[in-house]
Amino acid sequence: MKKYFTSLLVVISVLVSCSKDDSDTNATLATVTTNPITSFTTISAVCSGTVSNDGDSNITARGICWNTSTNPTIANSKTIDGTGTGTFTSNLSDLIPNTTYYIRAYATNSVGTAYGNELSFTTEEAMYFPPNDGSTTWETKTIESLGWNQTAVQPLLDYLELKHSKSFIVLVNGRIVLENYFNGHSATTPWYWASAGKTLTSTVTGIAQDQGLLNINNKVSDYLGTGWTSAPILKENLITCKNLLSMNSGLNDELGDDVSPANLQYVADAGTRWAYHNVYVKLQDAVAQASGQTWTNYFNTNLRDKIGMTGGSWIQSDGLSVYWSTSRNMARFGLMALNEGKWNGTTIVSKNFMNQASNTSQTINQAYGYLWWLNGKSSYHLPQTQFQFSGTLIPSAPSDMYCALGKNDQKIYVIPSKKMVIIRMGEVADGVNFALSDFDETLWSKISDLYE
Repeated sequence: MKKYFTSLLVVISVLVSCSKDDSDTNATLATVTTNPITSFTTISAVCSGTVSNDGDSNITARGICWNTSTNPTIANSKTIDGTGTGTFTSNLSDLIPNTTYYIRAYATNSVGTAYGNELSFTTEEAMYFPPNDGSTTWETKTIESLGWNQTAVQPLLDYLELKHSKSFIVLVNGRIVLENYFNGHSATTPWYWASAGKTLTSTVTGIAQDQGLLNINNKVSDYLGTGWTSAPILKENLITCKNLLSMNSGLNDELGDDVSPANLQYVADAGTRWAYHNVYVKLQDAVAQASGQTWTNYFNTNLRDKIGMTGGSWIQSDGLSVYWSTSRNMARFGLMALNEGKWNGTTIVSKNFMNQASNTSQTINQAYGYLWWLNGKSSYHLPQTQFQFSGTLIPSAPSDMYCALGKNDQKIYVIPSKKMVIIRMGEVADGVNFALSDFDETLWSKISDLYE
């Protein structure tokens, strides 16, 4: 028995002495490759590497190292992404916006640390938000710095002026690229939003829901009481706040803008018919009832003042409550929408609500969210018609664009893929319209000339 255990110990000793790390004097540095960078944002990046040969010695650590100067090593920042050979993925975090980083994959064995080829990337520029201090401070970017086409600027401005525009603003990453005023207008002159202001009502309704004051899936009569329409009570109780946001209340849209009960008449069950209707304004009454405040006070406190839209106000006109503000205030709202409901790190309205608002809200009009118009859909409806049009809303505009469109060509275009917000205020470009017009398509063909 003693002889047996002695032999076993000898075998174990031989096996241990033959491991890669301890006995193979032919071990070398590993072979490692830095793979193309997968993606990056303002503060993070996803990278990868491949250890194709361990150099006859176990790989005890591998990952990506990075620095703001060339030839980064593991003495700089690094990830640790397992052991052994093969491909690995690394997530770099806590980066600085608008900064160039150099990266190399690494692999460590008993001989030392081997490095792959060096790659670099520049993190995205951080989104800018103008201060809420009432000043005119607003950072800018030049056409040249974006690599855009300077020769396309003047034809665009000439067209805007020809089409009776008052103002035109282009933001990229929150910074002003173009800001122009026409026909006696100025940066301090207020102008009406018309139906582009519907999106203000949508946003504030979302805020009230976020605060637990109402639920858009509840029927409107939960907040206004029964009899707010002249529809039969069973039909009235089918209408939810979401129906008002989605323009499918089933109420008659051919009776004008009057929203008194006698003028809100049943045509179809809620959810079965899309029609552009001023009845959405009842959401303002619902918010007022749910919050115990006036609509104006709740709006000012929870949206306007939080994003610095100083001086804007709701003005009664022809029985309608219409929002008036400067063009820059309209741009502030568009910037908040671009940032999915956040303003400089502060949540104004939840990302979840903004995502719902900027996506198709019902099955009839694919190009309509919660009072926002949506580009890039396969079909759309327009105000005052039940006809379904094939194709996208504005073919020359980016497909991910969503927009606030108001009578006589008041525009807020939000383009997430380009981190862009565009504002147009003014008189009607051509004939009177309620939202979309031929002007949008021609205008976008000139806007796209800037960057294509």
